[in-house]
Amino acid sequence: MFRTCILTDSTAIYTKPAYPGIEHVHVIAHDPQTSLAPSVDDFRQNFVNLGTRYQEVIALLGSSYLNSAVENARLAAAALKNPLNIQVIDSQTTAVGLGLLVQAGAESIQRGMFIQDVCNQVRGLLRNIYAIFCLPDLTTLYKARQIDQAQAIVGEMLGVIPIFVMENGQLMHVPKIRGSRHLVDIFFEFVMEFERLKFLALLQGDPYFEQECRNLRERINQNLRSPHMIELALNPALASLLGPRSIGIIAMQRPLGD
Repeated sequence: MFRTCILTDSTAIYTKPAYPGIEHVHVIAHDPQTSLAPSVDDFRQNFVNLGTRYQEVIALLGSSYLNSAVENARLAAAALKNPLNIQVIDSQTTAVGLGLLVQAGAESIQRGMFIQDVCNQVRGLLRNIYAIFCLPDLTTLYKARQIDQAQAIVGEMLGVIPIFVMENGQLMHVPKIRGSRHLVDIFFEFVMEFERLKFLALLQGDPYFEQECRNLRERINQNLRSPHMIELALNPALASLLGPRSIGIIAMQRPLGD
């Protein structure tokens, strides 16, 4: 019987349907209709249930700047009156970035690594994950409290194409771009900045930017020998948070010494 498991949230997107240690990964769901994070009581109940099977839980969750899951997990863990060892980690990322961390942590648990070593490993890896997003559904971002209402209304009226990079867990707005062709340029330049690229994924929701994605795919394949870029679909929880027409690139740098 394994001592340790991972509890993650439903915004995580995995690079493969099965991976080592997947049986030790449990998921707490966001409400895809409202984009609300699981509540304190939701986490408390999950911790209680997991406590009947494990002695230790790593709650590895999407960036605390995107929703309140991390805060709610910490509140639930602090209020729990049982000997369960709970470690809450803010991944400072989302989507495929979160999925990569979960997969790495699960594999380490499967190999018998101690909980503190798993946590240290995950915290080390998260510093090597980067993301850039095009998020045209500004009303969705407003509902998720990422921008204010005036920005959403004016932006959608003007038809702006908003680009954000994720820095330390926050979505940081890139200055206005001139059009969809410039979108491809920015995404391509983002990818080509990395010298020790280990993993690359294109994330796409509804086919709103289908031509742009095709152009981006061609440019990357022509200019990047390794790694091969995989393509993944937005899941419902993430679509409710970032918008269904979102596209993004998630990159993982190879750690120094790897």
